[in-house]
Amino acid sequence: MPGRIQSIERAAAILRLLASGARGLSLAEISRSLELPKGTALGILRTLQHVGFVEQDPESGRYRLGGGMLSLGTRYLDGNELRTRALNWADTLASRSGESVRIGTLHKSQVLVVHHVFRPDSTRQTLDVGDLLPLHATAIGKVLMAFDPLATPEEDPPASESDGVVSLPAFTRRTIVSPAVLAEQLVDVRDNGWAWEAEELVEGEVSIAAPIRDRRGVTVGGIGVRGAVERLAAEDGKPDMEQVSYVRDAARAISRDLGATPY
Repeated sequence: MPGRIQSIERAAAILRLLASGARGLSLAEISRSLELPKGTALGILRTLQHVGFVEQDPESGRYRLGGGMLSLGTRYLDGNELRTRALNWADTLASRSGESVRIGTLHKSQVLVVHHVFRPDSTRQTLDVGDLLPLHATAIGKVLMAFDPLATPEEDPPASESDGVVSLPAFTRRTIVSPAVLAEQLVDVRDNGWAWEAEELVEGEVSIAAPIRDRRGVTVGGIGVRGAVERLAAEDGKPDMEQVSYVRDAARAISRDLGATPY
């Protein structure tokens, strides 16, 4: 019986590692994490780049999953019951809200976008299916953290061993980086049944989301809208409650289709 092929095992390990890092990883980080010589890791990365499974950011030099890998993943996503049951409701939500719609589920310590509907206008947009988003800086992520005990965000290590201060990664000046402050906000999410974030991931953008539950009452994902702050936030700086109602209606409809009761 033929043995395992080491180079393929190493390539698979690199792909799994890249899938866990939303912001990409450097050659040194990949080499260190997998205990591979830099030359070996670089050779595998270049091969994966050539077939489209990995891409390299021209500015930072960091590596991330490429479009070819995500297109393979779509074969799994197409068969995912959550995505299948949510397709029509996501389209309806995009039409009612006038904004783009994303459906996400928990993947390790991140949100995996399993479905994305473009905003119904003529502006140029990029498909987000397959993207990995931070839990603490997105509305869908906050919904998952509030209702799924397994959903915990990735934390930045202390700046030094002496200070012992743990914080969450910052993406904008509005990102909540304090675990204690985030925990307080999640209490409100549980009480309200929906979540939102204002410019915590991207400057000028707001997202609103609600949980999707299955027949066991387990939160299996979230659905939400994302758009410009001037469209999704009211004059008092709070979320537009009409948009919140659209999102919650869609979440309830999908949950009903998944067998959740009472709805």
